[in-house]
Amino acid sequence: MAEAMRTFIAIVLSQEVHKALGDLIGRLRAGPGGEAGRWVRPESIHLTLKFLGDVPSTKLEAVYAAVQRACATVPPFEMMVEGVGCFPNARRPRVVWAGVREETGRLEALQRAVEREAAKEGFAPEDRAFTPHLTLARIKDRADRAEIEALGRAVSQEQFALAAPVRVEEVYVMKSDLRPEGAIYTPLFRAPLAG
Repeated sequence: MAEAMRTFIAIVLSQEVHKALGDLIGRLRAGPGGEAGRWVRPESIHLTLKFLGDVPSTKLEAVYAAVQRACATVPPFEMMVEGVGCFPNARRPRVVWAGVREETGRLEALQRAVEREAAKEGFAPEDRAFTPHLTLARIKDRADRAEIEALGRAVSQEQFALAAPVRVEEVYVMKSDLRPEGAIYTPLFRAPLAG
């Protein structure tokens, strides 16, 4: 039987972006309510385009081909990383995120192409609308209510924006190994965007 790997399709960020996000995480973690979060290691932060779940190793080549087809339809673009918020909202945070904005529509076109090509390989389409974001923390299951609310307030007061736009020229298929100290992500395949 083929080994299955927990797999997703993502935009990987540069070390400079990871450092800036690490500084932001450091501020939020040290501030009010910071104890309520399970903070992501900065070098692990990425922009997920599609979570595939457990993929048999025999199906990976088909996934790589799907990602190549999707990437061939969208030229490189720049996106801004700015703003900080919570899902579902700052009053009842479950996830803390940094925002992603892209004005030309290429990021959305890329995500739709990934979704479409993955569906051709039998992966169920996502039922929620694509909301580009970078996950910074998830709220701990046993976090204190007052701590959670304090973190939500701290997030809503935080001002954050990267000084320069992030250039996107490629997309990765990533493997995710869940460990007690946090997930470890390993690139399996890289596809360049068109042109």
